Amino acid sequence: MTVEENLYTRLMAGYDESLSRSGVDGTRVADRLNELSKIGVSLDGGITRPGFSKEEKKAKQLVKSWMEQAGLQVTEDGAGNVIGRLEGMDSKKTIMSGSHIDSVPNGGNFDGPLGVIAALEVVEAWKETGHQPAKSFEVVIFSDEEGSRFGAGLTGSHAMVGQLTLEKVNQLVDFEGKSFKEVVEEYGSSLQEVFKAKRDLNDVELFVELHIEQGKILERNGLSVGVVKGIAGPVWMNVTFEGEAGHAGNTPMNDRRDSLVAASHFIHAVSALPRQFSDTAVATIGKLNVSPNGINVIARKVELTVDIRDIYEDKRNALVEAIRNAASDAGSVHDVEVQCQQTLAVAPLLIQEQLVSSIKEAITQFGIEPVELMSGAGHDAMIMGEVIPSAMLFVQSKKGISHNPEEWTDMKDCVIGIHVLKDFIENQMMHI
Repeated sequence: MTVEENLYTRLMAGYDESLSRSGVDGTRVADRLNELSKIGVSLDGGITRPGFSKEEKKAKQLVKSWMEQAGLQVTEDGAGNVIGRLEGMDSKKTIMSGSHIDSVPNGGNFDGPLGVIAALEVVEAWKETGHQPAKSFEVVIFSDEEGSRFGAGLTGSHAMVGQLTLEKVNQLVDFEGKSFKEVVEEYGSSLQEVFKAKRDLNDVELFVELHIEQGKILERNGLSVGVVKGIAGPVWMNVTFEGEAGHAGNTPMNDRRDSLVAASHFIHAVSALPRQFSDTAVATIGKLNVSPNGINVIARKVELTVDIRDIYEDKRNALVEAIRNAASDAGSVHDVEVQCQQTLAVAPLLIQEQLVSSIKEAITQFGIEPVELMSGAGHDAMIMGEVIPSAMLFVQSKKGISHNPEEWTDMKDCVIGIHVLKDFIENQMMHI
């Protein structure tokens, strides 16, 4: 039996059925996680659903069917964002919750999908208990959050808040060499429709996202859920070193323009830079392309991407500049040309204290000590938070493993997180 076929069984093993109450059904949540796990499954059990791919689209269609069964009015905008709307007693005021269902290559089953299913489960619980919310509620699936398609993520939320520009999207090329325009047209949309996805959010009072922690703090403290007080803003920078190819045997060491040596010099320098600016700053180089990539050929060109993050925008920006300088220095030392192109820059988000306090109150209702957490990962909540109040809660993630087939969150923690989300949303509907 493969991993995806066994996900439901694994999730429900030892699950305490008493947690399925107030309309929230752990069995339904496990079944839906299992069904999504079958779309884009890799040979070793991971999930590959790039943004705007046929796999992401198929997953959206599946969730759309669940939304319709739950009685939601379902629409999809030109950027591929899916919105399921439930009219409230006051239809002019809206609270929104959701996440994404695209994945990194060979990713896990919880990063993104759990947040979408959790928001939908709140609606299912209201349906089962006959509850009509005081305000309208929307479940949203954002497109291309992970960025594995173009190396620049959060596309759907950027489109919704009107932060996509023609200049920006014209620079995007996917892993097959296709332009953004070509990709969205294959998906069934167009550049014109993507820009039409910009939405008037004046009626949306709050966005809240449930997500796995992708860290170990909750697990170490034996807690199912915690509240996010801030999200680090990422900057992604493509760096290209271009030297000269040559024969590995016939080119003297003192007469080389080796782009790989220059890139190695740079990578080593980057690893030491973050601690010079902030205790919370990080910089990662996880993607490297070498050309012509031959055993006996000096590397002519190296393309790599630097991921730079911090919760303090000024310190992060200073780190970005230092990394640019480090690239230039490496090029000078090794006589190769250097180009740096920033593809993503998102401001960090500090969650409003009132929202943090309200989530803490919801957590306390379930006998859990409320712990404040920082998110080092970027999320759609960060983009939405630039224009409307946004909040976020984390559920426990085993060993902090994420973007990996071994990513895991126990069903107990999933369901407790959904209860907290539901309680928080209902409280906000009464008080915003």
